[in-house]
Amino acid sequence: MSDAVDCVIDLNADLGEGFGRWQLTDDEALLSVVTSANVACGFHAGDPSTMRRVCDLAAARGVVIGAQVSYRDLAGFGRRAMDVPPDELADEIAYQIGALEVFARAAGTRVSYVKPHGALYNRCVHDAEQAGAVVEGVRTAGGQLPVLGLPGSRLHEAARLARLPVVGEAFADRAYTAEGTLVPRREPGAVIHDPDEVVKRAVGMARDRAVTSRDGRRVAVAARSLCLHGDTPGAASLARRVRSELTAAGVRVRSFT
Repeated sequence: MSDAVDCVIDLNADLGEGFGRWQLTDDEALLSVVTSANVACGFHAGDPSTMRRVCDLAAARGVVIGAQVSYRDLAGFGRRAMDVPPDELADEIAYQIGALEVFARAAGTRVSYVKPHGALYNRCVHDAEQAGAVVEGVRTAGGQLPVLGLPGSRLHEAARLARLPVVGEAFADRAYTAEGTLVPRREPGAVIHDPDEVVKRAVGMARDRAVTSRDGRRVAVAARSLCLHGDTPGAASLARRVRSELTAAGVRVRSFT
């Protein structure tokens, strides 16, 4: 177990995941808990007014803003497998980051990191070509934006080659394989719904840097940020409980930027 003084974790959540009059995430409540906000940029969810509103709220609360980029898949919420040519994907990534940057700057802040969403996130764990396209899109958008993703992924390999900072991420409400990857959502038990178990796993990931895989093995978790999914029922109350228990366990909660 790590000493408490060395335990620091960022809490991130996917926000702005609505469209028009439809709203999925309780953005205001979650922004009172998390330290980093992954804001949907219009390809899997989000629209200009939603993006601006979330950026304004995040800036007012001192929450760091990140661009949550996705395949162009509003109907499937960005969770459907797609094959996008690398050059086209790179342009779409840059486009999404640029759109969010406009609203972040209008709110007096800026986009501070990038995180892929859904099918793109999972694809970039193993697919070097798609991962490279995401990184090229980040570079096109300008600056040295950190890339938030699964430790050991092709995405992080590509980012390091491009000299971009990488930030490891863990998921307290997702089941892990023995290899340290996420169990696909289509498989039974991929998402953990028991709040007590989610809280327990969150504290273990932050303090012990480990999690138990679905087959009972201890898996190392080299994460600086912990994702709290905003699209699950009771997400805000669960997030508050996770943060409270982390603090009680001696973990300092602060952003990675």
